[in-house]
Amino acid sequence: MRIHCLQHISFETPGSILEWAEQHGCELTVTRLFESEPSFPDPAQFDLLIVLGGAMSVHDEAVFPWLRAEKALLRTAIELGKRVLGICLGAQLLAEALGGRVYANAEPEIGFLPVQFAPEAAQHPLFRHVSLASTVMHWHGETFSLPAGATVLASSQACENQAFAYGTKIVGVQFHPELTEIIIDQMLTHDAHELIPAPFVQTEQQIRDEVYKLAESRKMLFGILDAYSINT
Repeated sequence: MRIHCLQHISFETPGSILEWAEQHGCELTVTRLFESEPSFPDPAQFDLLIVLGGAMSVHDEAVFPWLRAEKALLRTAIELGKRVLGICLGAQLLAEALGGRVYANAEPEIGFLPVQFAPEAAQHPLFRHVSLASTVMHWHGETFSLPAGATVLASSQACENQAFAYGTKIVGVQFHPELTEIIIDQMLTHDAHELIPAPFVQTEQQIRDEVYKLAESRKMLFGILDAYSINT
């Protein structure tokens, strides 16, 4: 399986996705959107498109002009029936491409917090392996409306749409299953100013103390990628 990642922030790398790809002998290429004049691939060059997270908004086209080209690639991949996984900002971009709306969440959600998977997740080929209740890493202030034809797969107390599926090939997750301890350290270094006192925002120390919970997310991610590799 040929995987292509769209990376928005220098330190928000593919993380555990790269580990899975190396273990399975899969080709993984990356468009680094933070570099000058990023080059987008022809959809024929990948089997699975993964859109990673980032601190910007889907609405920031005036600041980040490459967002327009990224959105066009995403729409093309959907039209061609490609496998697509959107993570955090990537899920918001995917929801928008499918006709949903992206807007400010009622509360920011940052830290290791629980999500509850819907019964529909157990029936979906990419999520049959997940536990109904999981603790995952969040870092977002925006959310999205569910696109027409999509199914909610997970929710949290702070955010109704934590994961959704559009058919069997297209999935968006608002949380971060790909993170590693190194990436979290960089996020805390660069974005600690976002850790404001709020009901669903952990402190820096709480996040650092709970990085061991990444093992649960890694297992979830690997199960999704395993399913992508055998379900066409």
